[in-house]
Amino acid sequence: MNLKIIAFDADDTLFANEPYFQETEYKFCELMSSYLPQHSLSQELYKTEIDNLDLYGYGIKGYTLSMLEAAIKISCNTLSIEAVSKIIDLGKELLQKPIELLDGVEDTLKALHGKYKLIVATKGDLKDQQRKLHDSGLGPYFHHIEVMADKQKLNYQKLLTRLEIMPEEFFMIGNSLKSDVLPVLEIGGHAVHIPFHTTWEHEKIGHTIEHPNFKTIDKISDVLPFLLK
Repeated sequence: MNLKIIAFDADDTLFANEPYFQETEYKFCELMSSYLPQHSLSQELYKTEIDNLDLYGYGIKGYTLSMLEAAIKISCNTLSIEAVSKIIDLGKELLQKPIELLDGVEDTLKALHGKYKLIVATKGDLKDQQRKLHDSGLGPYFHHIEVMADKQKLNYQKLLTRLEIMPEEFFMIGNSLKSDVLPVLEIGGHAVHIPFHTTWEHEKIGHTIEHPNFKTIDKISDVLPFLLK
């Protein structure tokens, strides 16, 4: 491999994220429990969130708006101002969650820093992702931080054009097969999947991947043996 750029997803690759969303969803369902069973509430929230992705994109602010919209639908337009306030507070709490670095992240970045250009390639709200990277203390390891509107083939092609590299010089590491692996392989790059113990439903795929440029590893430090040969 003639690699120039090692790219890392942020959420659930560098630091925990999905568990916080699941905690918030549970609190939302508790708040709305007088209307529907928990499973039905979760389904309605998920449907609303997916319907709004084209409008709001990924991130906590869009998720908060989707919670509000779902709650209004579920309550048949009878949602109280007090409930609206509580849902807004849930969104603010989510924006202020502490940063929990995943095992081996900083040691891996230290080992690779200076040997490759390291970048972050992630989705979400720009301000929130910048905050998390700043608060994590990981910012100095990265040559470039890219907060992408989405992670599809075209988004990666545009990123590589800005970085002035060829696909075969690009190596992506992330927890999502759908966002971090498949589109990178489609453009001719290399990708590594690090499964996280919980995955957002929207990021799941229903098939396995067989590709010469693809690996699955158990933990982030497992990339070092084949990147530091």
